[in-house]
Amino acid sequence: MPEKVRDFYKYEPNIPAAVIFAVCFAVASGYHIWLMAKKRAWFLIPFIIGGIFEAIGYLGRVVSAKNQQSLGPYIIQTLFLLIAPALFAASIYMILGRIILLTDGERYAILRRTWLTKIFVFGDIACFLIQSLGGSIMASNTNDIKKTKRGQDIILVGLWVQIAIFGFFILVAALFQFRARTHFKTLDPAITWKKHLVVLYATSFLILIRSLFRVIEYIQGHNGYLLRHEVFLFLFDACLMLATMVCMAVVHPGDIAPMLKAKGNTGGGQFVEMHNGDESHGNAHAPRAYV
Repeated sequence: MPEKVRDFYKYEPNIPAAVIFAVCFAVASGYHIWLMAKKRAWFLIPFIIGGIFEAIGYLGRVVSAKNQQSLGPYIIQTLFLLIAPALFAASIYMILGRIILLTDGERYAILRRTWLTKIFVFGDIACFLIQSLGGSIMASNTNDIKKTKRGQDIILVGLWVQIAIFGFFILVAALFQFRARTHFKTLDPAITWKKHLVVLYATSFLILIRSLFRVIEYIQGHNGYLLRHEVFLFLFDACLMLATMVCMAVVHPGDIAPMLKAKGNTGGGQFVEMHNGDESHGNAHAPRAYV
């Protein structure tokens, strides 16, 4: 005969708090969908899916809390809340490339803009898959200590990789800003690049802090202090991820596209960067297109 709680939670889940966050993430996701459609910022699709995953995760938590003998809702809330930030990160990585293009600052970046996006997005996909695998193993084997531990270890690998990638991403952004500091002074004041870079840093740090919290949580294990106290989940995961969505709504990266268009750097669904000089190839005015 199954146990009443089946050891899914080490506390009595707070249903009202889960309902509040489910509603908040659903509203935030709906607002972001409207902004994305209005500004045609399709690169934010992963970000919006991440918000929807958060809403589903907390809704699943409500259902799981009401029926703690059911494995399905528990797996849903575990997986969706675990992997949603990786989807946020995928869109955030793309913002830096657009800021570099907006400011004509690729020569100040330590990575080519096109490679920058590919490296970080592919790395993020790897984190997503690793954490999904570990979460599914852990959540579906709650009564098997060995398999649960294996799932936690896989999740930890994914989280450490995510932290390493985010750390490198922040370093790349900071070096770009430092190396281009003199160049920025020559830009037209109408090019409001700085606020987008500030939001990029803010959202990156929020996700980084959340990932560090999750690492500590899984290192402590199923009987650890963090997993035994639900308040930490709401403070260091739910609140930080909701703040990420709010930041991106207040200073929306979709505003970069009109500035690029005003500069004449967009066309046919691609960004086209004009180089006034290309000494290595001897072509003084050749346009270079980036997908």
